[in-house]
Amino acid sequence: MYKEQIKNLLQPFSFFKNMSDEEMDAIVDISGTRKLAKDSHIFMQDEPLSNVYFIYDGQVKIYRTDLQGKEQIVNILKEGDLFPHLGFFRKTNYPANALVTEDVTLIYIPIHLFEQFLFTHPRAAMKVIRLLGDKIFDLQNRLEEKILHNTYEQIILLLIRLAKSHGKLIDHERTVLLSSFTNQELANMIGSSRETISRTLSQLKKKYLIQTNEKGQMIIYIESLKEELF
Repeated sequence: MYKEQIKNLLQPFSFFKNMSDEEMDAIVDISGTRKLAKDSHIFMQDEPLSNVYFIYDGQVKIYRTDLQGKEQIVNILKEGDLFPHLGFFRKTNYPANALVTEDVTLIYIPIHLFEQFLFTHPRAAMKVIRLLGDKIFDLQNRLEEKILHNTYEQIILLLIRLAKSHGKLIDHERTVLLSSFTNQELANMIGSSRETISRTLSQLKKKYLIQTNEKGQMIIYIESLKEELF
């Protein structure tokens, strides 16, 4: 019954779509589950990399800290995401910290067993390669944003990115941000300050480029924000 439960948990993940019964059985045999409460750490930066994780539900913040203890948010992950994205086929440590920001259900696979699975199942290995390619492309775009855009523009690009990854389309103009982020968290995503974020969000509200609904959720006008960049 336990294996059947894991199989049911794995079914919604795009990574496991179209896998054969033999492939799914092989994955289920090496998988386990964990439930963690908000504010729990899944792993800490520089600990030996031991597992690859899939988020069934909940939310996880990936972040690093510098020598002064300042936080830099690398990513905010939600259901359907796999992490970490580094460390396959090489002995290494976790490159960042992973903190549960909403109660989470995880499927985990020991990294050495996952690598063995990929060696013997080329179709699954190709999916991982494509996923890593997408992450590299995303990181390249973020680097270009940092180099080519001022802080005001970086904040706009951040809101657009969050709307696409954590939002739900209301109509052809508006997207509601389903996850909530503090101004400090937004600042930590782009290496800015809380005060700058607060000031910029106020400006964007005055220009009717973002709103806040009755639930306190941010409403983002993606196309209008794009026009603000030109």
